[in-house]
Amino acid sequence: MKNIPVFLSLLLLPVLLFAQTGKVLESKSFKSSSGYEIKYSVYLPADYDNSARSYPVVYLLHGYSDDETGWVQFGEAGQIADKGISEGKIPPCILIIPDGKVTWYCNSYDKKDNWENVFIDEMIPAIEKEYRIRAKREYRAIAGLSMGGFGALKLSMRHPDTFASCVALSSGTFSDEEIVNMSDEQYTHYFGNLFGKELKGTARLTDAWKANSPLSLIHSVPVEKLKRIRFWIDCGDDDFLYNGNSLLHIEMRKLNIPHEYRVRDGSHQWSYWRSGLATGLEYIGEGFHR
Repeated sequence: MKNIPVFLSLLLLPVLLFAQTGKVLESKSFKSSSGYEIKYSVYLPADYDNSARSYPVVYLLHGYSDDETGWVQFGEAGQIADKGISEGKIPPCILIIPDGKVTWYCNSYDKKDNWENVFIDEMIPAIEKEYRIRAKREYRAIAGLSMGGFGALKLSMRHPDTFASCVALSSGTFSDEEIVNMSDEQYTHYFGNLFGKELKGTARLTDAWKANSPLSLIHSVPVEKLKRIRFWIDCGDDDFLYNGNSLLHIEMRKLNIPHEYRVRDGSHQWSYWRSGLATGLEYIGEGFHR
């Protein structure tokens, strides 16, 4: 009889563990007033269906050539959020993972693809009505890896009244010099449709490029607005994108823009981003607390 409480606790353990598991819904769809479609996945915390509360939100951006399922399938975002929430390191929050396609989360220079406008002006308000989200700047953050890290930086810088925190992992931040010296094949493949086709050398430093490059935005956006954003920048010591991330840190230091900058052992790979997301969500969570 003395062992009955222990026996019952063992029976209940799987139930308790299951209760800490959030819900992931993949490949849902948002359509703008113009018919522009953005697919997305959503993570809802474990208590979402059993409460009436509203939650902070993190918009989580994927890397180049991936889609809205990447952070779920390879990044294990749901499991990472579950663990952080159950351990009390992350406040319960909702994750929205939009499909950025290969837009670098930008509007194209020729106005043929307005991903950014649709996301900021239409998708975010719609999402925050559909789910129980605290639709205020202080409860809204953005994060991403590689192309998504670039997107997180530039979207938060271009819309400082929208996002309170930004976590950029291995961000695809390139200096002007790197863009100028990039091979024609690489430039055309990655940036031609976005910033201008068949451009060479300094001709690539168009107004469209400068309006989206984090290294340009920190000089064009009023510093006092940038200081309102809680920046977390993290890039591996063996990552090929180290240069742009390092330069961004240096320029932020020069401008006295508060930020956290981390260089850890690692390269451009999922193992690095999974560990980075866990820490990044903790950092974002600190901003959600009052």
